[in-house]
Amino acid sequence: MTMLRAAVATLALALAGCGFQLRGTAELSPRMATPYVDVPDRYTPFNAALESALRASGATPSRSREAASAVVRIHRDEVGRHVLSVTAQNTPAEYEVYYTVEYSVSANGEELLPPQSLTLTREYSYDETEVLAKQHEERLIREALARDLAGLVLRRLAVL
Repeated sequence: MTMLRAAVATLALALAGCGFQLRGTAELSPRMATPYVDVPDRYTPFNAALESALRASGATPSRSREAASAVVRIHRDEVGRHVLSVTAQNTPAEYEVYYTVEYSVSANGEELLPPQSLTLTREYSYDETEVLAKQHEERLIREALARDLAGLVLRRLAVL
């Protein structure tokens, strides 16, 4: 037991000494304090992830364009998949899931960020004997891609 405590104490000192710290959330400027997110579909995984990331960073997403300090306009929110490889029986063996978002930011009629496009992809193997499990895996991948894209957008908003 004493060895375990010594190992934990040594590890804690090593981590503290190397400067390791959790990344935390992005600091948003006052210009992004109450952004309005203008999206064609409010019920996408990306929109949910972006609004959650904005709240975690201290912003309060506005429900009206007029009361907003800035407008984040989502031009495109697209998700899909491509077949990467097939088996000898000509059935899919691997898929690539992609998530593409195109957005721009404006405030008081001034364009702060011109339209930007971001695309993330992930691959996964497919087994036709496990269809339900693979559908669940694909849904989880899409949600993870949406969260990653929201984080990228938030970091770009933090520099405005």
